[in-house]
Amino acid sequence: MKNYYGSLCTEMYELLHAAAPEDELAFYLSCAKRGDRILEPLCGSGRFLVPFLERGFDIQGIDLSGEMLEKLRQKAPGARVVQTDLIAYEPEGQFDYIFISSGSISLFTDQTACRSILSKMRTMLKKGGKFVFAAETMADRCADSGEAQVTASVQTAAGETLVLKTRYFYDAETQTQFSPGVYELYQDGELLQSEEMDFQTHLYRLGEMEEMLAEAGFSEIKVYESYGKKPAASDHAEMFLFECTC
Repeated sequence: MKNYYGSLCTEMYELLHAAAPEDELAFYLSCAKRGDRILEPLCGSGRFLVPFLERGFDIQGIDLSGEMLEKLRQKAPGARVVQTDLIAYEPEGQFDYIFISSGSISLFTDQTACRSILSKMRTMLKKGGKFVFAAETMADRCADSGEAQVTASVQTAAGETLVLKTRYFYDAETQTQFSPGVYELYQDGELLQSEEMDFQTHLYRLGEMEEMLAEAGFSEIKVYESYGKKPAASDHAEMFLFECTC
């Protein structure tokens, strides 16, 4: 399954990215108000959702990966989360604020599907509600690598070694970065388990996402290239951060 976070992928993610980056977390928190009804689609293992909960915000999350949501529930047993596909999700009522962190919107590489996602976000928001998210840019393009290479290696709590081997190639026509990889779990040099992942992301150019957001019905669209809200100026900005009001 494309971009699905399985058990080994989830384990490595938790070891490498357990806590949200402080500047990114502060950016999403700055857009929230007390009393808001908040949704985090693609919430993963909760590195953003849990800090929102700890600060007393009314937040719920959805994710397709049962493995990631299990990690979230271990951290916050009372968290309101649903395992579902984003398009299939049918909430009770609308939200004041929706955010998607860490460039995860770029996982929707099919642009028809992405347009459907943006329209879905619009319909789930109350009038005047806010949709805030990050998207990957051309600066995230990786050089084609040919053979798979070890790109990460961590030690688990059980003393096992978890390795990620990745290869990279880019399709210029669709602006898709392909990063297929295999996770391998070793104990004393013996392979215990392996898990393949077909990781793909769409890399955006300045103006591309803005056009789709306008089509989806968002009336005010701001684009930044930093968590300090510096206006985006080029395709090769380190990131695009969108703050949209309906």
